[in-house]
Amino acid sequence: MKSRQWIGSLLLVGAVIVSGVLLSAWKRSSIAESEAAAANQPEPAESVVTAVAREHEHIRTTTSIGTVVALRSITVRNELPGTVRQVALEPGKIVEAGTVLVALDVSVEEADLQALQAQAELARTQFARMQRMSQHRAASEMEVDAARAEQEVVQAQVARIKAVINRKIIRAPFRARIGISDVHPGQYLNEGALLTTLQGVDDSTYVDFSVAQQVAAELRPGSKVDVFASGDPKGVKAEILAIDARVDPTTRNAAVRAKLKNTAQTPAPGASVRVQVAVGQPLLATAVPASAVRKGPAGDHVFVVVADEQGKTRARLREVVVDAMAGDEVVITKGLEPGEQVAASGSFKLREAALVAVSNKPESVALNGGESQAQPNATSM
Repeated sequence: MKSRQWIGSLLLVGAVIVSGVLLSAWKRSSIAESEAAAANQPEPAESVVTAVAREHEHIRTTTSIGTVVALRSITVRNELPGTVRQVALEPGKIVEAGTVLVALDVSVEEADLQALQAQAELARTQFARMQRMSQHRAASEMEVDAARAEQEVVQAQVARIKAVINRKIIRAPFRARIGISDVHPGQYLNEGALLTTLQGVDDSTYVDFSVAQQVAAELRPGSKVDVFASGDPKGVKAEILAIDARVDPTTRNAAVRAKLKNTAQTPAPGASVRVQVAVGQPLLATAVPASAVRKGPAGDHVFVVVADEQGKTRARLREVVVDAMAGDEVVITKGLEPGEQVAASGSFKLREAALVAVSNKPESVALNGGESQAQPNATSM
């Protein structure tokens, strides 16, 4: 009985082994057939658009946030208390120098002025009479001197009243734009009440910003910086006027003032702008379209399109060092040489040694030459 069970087990094991051998043979045959079929098919090629890396003169820059400052800017306050009689504070209006902005009530001062002017006329007449009497020895020199002094005192009082009246009439000291105001006729103003602000309207404005002390050490009056207002990608040039004589001990930054010519894009005083300052000397680098640069675990890289030993066009991964953006391009300082061809469009499909099919459009050939690409403001001379 036991011998029969033993024989049955052997037969079962033998059947399993035979089945495994047959299955393995069938699997190897299928793999061989698949490899043979794949070998007979052409290698797939990824379609890309290429660009030629070009030489680019690059200047490193640092960015700072600046503030637009008017050449002349004041806060208008009244020197003397009084009731408002006239107001000409239209917000946003440009006024010329000498324009009356606010006039306080001066009826009392004008009445006093008329009385003093009458006294002044009387004192002048009396002094003239004393001079004539002195010539005929009818008046002493002391009486003449007293009359002269009385005349001068009254004239000084007249001048004082006129000065008070002038101080109660606030005028624009220069051509300026009026700020927001909340002053109305009949309103009583205490001494030093805020009336409005005046921003000078000139042919230029200041831009104040700060840079690190290492950058400030290389700046000189007359150097140019690029100023970018919100929504203005092109920017405008500004000329450095002065660098502060001291460095802030907390931030280690130095204040810089540049002069910016007024344009239609110049923001209002107090607005923030972005200031790009050149750092160091120009250096020769390589520029490629921004779409050619890919991110990877090891950092930035591009795919260089080259021919292999069989003359087929393949992609080769090249690690690069990106220094800055320059418009629609990136500036590469290491890893790529001018004249090399890189995959600009479709590079996301590529891998090392992948076969590529270059499908440049006719109009992109001129772009690859770099002649029609404008130098960006941020990094050009």
